[in-house]
Amino acid sequence: MLKARIKSRLARNTLWMSMGQGLRLLVQAVFFTVIARALGAGNYGSFVGVAALVGILYPFGTLGSGHLLVKSVARDPGTFALVWGDALVTTAICAVALVGAAMLLARGVLPASIPLHLVLLVAIADIPGMSLNTIAGQAFQSFEQLQWTAVISVLISVNRLLGALILVLLYRHPTALQWGYVYLICTAVTATVSTALVYFRLGAPRLKLHRSPGALWKGFHFSVTLSAQTVYNDIDKTMLARFSTLNATGIYGAAYRLIDVSFAPVLALLFAAYPNFFREGSSGVASSFSYARPLMLRAMRYGALIACAILLFAGIVPYVLGPEYAETTVALRWLSPLPLLKATHYFLADTLTGAGHQGLRSGIQAGVAVFNVLINLWLIPRYSWLGAAWASIASDALLVCSVGMAVYLLSRASEKLVEAGR
Repeated sequence: MLKARIKSRLARNTLWMSMGQGLRLLVQAVFFTVIARALGAGNYGSFVGVAALVGILYPFGTLGSGHLLVKSVARDPGTFALVWGDALVTTAICAVALVGAAMLLARGVLPASIPLHLVLLVAIADIPGMSLNTIAGQAFQSFEQLQWTAVISVLISVNRLLGALILVLLYRHPTALQWGYVYLICTAVTATVSTALVYFRLGAPRLKLHRSPGALWKGFHFSVTLSAQTVYNDIDKTMLARFSTLNATGIYGAAYRLIDVSFAPVLALLFAAYPNFFREGSSGVASSFSYARPLMLRAMRYGALIACAILLFAGIVPYVLGPEYAETTVALRWLSPLPLLKATHYFLADTLTGAGHQGLRSGIQAGVAVFNVLINLWLIPRYSWLGAAWASIASDALLVCSVGMAVYLLSRASEKLVEAGR
């Protein structure tokens, strides 16, 4: 009976997230087309390079407190006020330091043609702003009220689309810096609305400045995981801006953005299933993987279908984004295996997280992130965005093998312990 209720909740929440992601996909498609055409490959490349750099720091903006919120509330709903308060306080403290760190990093990493003012705008928008949006979504996720998580997700995209349309009406050929101002305003509005939604629907936070070292350490593991994900997903855009051209960054960034959009339905399923990983994982990796396996197989079939669709229809991209994005067609075809690879390693990684092996997951993903940086340092100066595409495929494939081996070995060890106890 309990399993039937869990399956029913998962189906309902996946439906909510799928509907939200579907609407968000539609809005994002329009938004992406508007902003990519308006900025052009060069300006779009500048913005993508900055966003990728800031994205490495962004996960440390909450120090994993949003994930701890989901874990705590999934097991004990009475802890919500305290863990939400922890998340808000942590975000406020970390944001100041991380925005400063982004400015310092930008001086040494990004080309001089990208203004530091743009880095400041994106850093404020993405570190405190998007952190608040993420925490709000996770607050509703922890109670499995994913209809509100979906609302927040759609609201982010709708506000950015409105901002892009207003920008294009005001400026025929806007610069990356002008878009940076609009981007910050849109994010701030969404963060205010999403935080208010949590307050009025779930309750007030309980604020305290002190957090236990144990909680900080566990949260740090989540931050390392998310930052590592950002590195092997996005650091190539920053490196392209540095070691190649902004046009190449725009071409590759547009292709990768389309891959991200195509993966949205799998993310909806992952988001809906996430609290259940902690419940199932309390009995060990084998139990967590038993829960993950049918979901992963379903996602892998979708990833394979999307890969085929990309290979067949990538040629329409220049007709939508404009002729300067013609090479995005080739980049998109090279990146077509990514949805299948991501559909595999995300579920395997959540299997480890749900079973209490977040530290192991963080270590594996940090190792893959280092591999990605090193291989990009070799490939990008020689092959530009094509080298970045090869590095992305190699990194995701390595992640599938590494996380898959970890799940297998831990499951085998668990089975041997059970057999020994009989």
